[in-house]
Amino acid sequence: MDAKDRKMLDDILSSHRDTRDPAMLILQKVQTSFGYTGQDHLTYISEKSCIPLSKLYGIVTFYPSFRLSPPGKSIIRICEGTSCHVRGGARIVKELERQLGIGPGQTTKDRKFSLESVRCLGCCGISPVVMMDDKTYGRVKATKLAEILATHGGE
Repeated sequence: MDAKDRKMLDDILSSHRDTRDPAMLILQKVQTSFGYTGQDHLTYISEKSCIPLSKLYGIVTFYPSFRLSPPGKSIIRICEGTSCHVRGGARIVKELERQLGIGPGQTTKDRKFSLESVRCLGCCGISPVVMMDDKTYGRVKATKLAEILATHGGE
């Protein structure tokens, strides 16, 4: 971790110095500022704030809004809600896993893509649904995934 990152963390910690039980607020701010809450962040926060590392780690591993590693350039969200599941969502997940070489909750080695499984994207009428960054694709077929990935920098 470089001096700039330590300064950002120090600023976050100082802004919550007088907050009672600040762990969640600190971690949310770190997540927002860095895009993830890594092991080096957690260790630094624990050392500087005297919040036990086990408590910080417990929070970031319990809540799905926290990431322990930097996200990919593009975030792929696959809906696994009832409607999407019934209409072939599991095939979409398997095909993306095959094409990207990662599973849900992981990021490709080149950091181009992160894959996330979500309960519902609110687009049940066009299921199965895949969301890439801010673009929603409905009635997705496994055969069209390579084409969708290519429009977002995939091969």
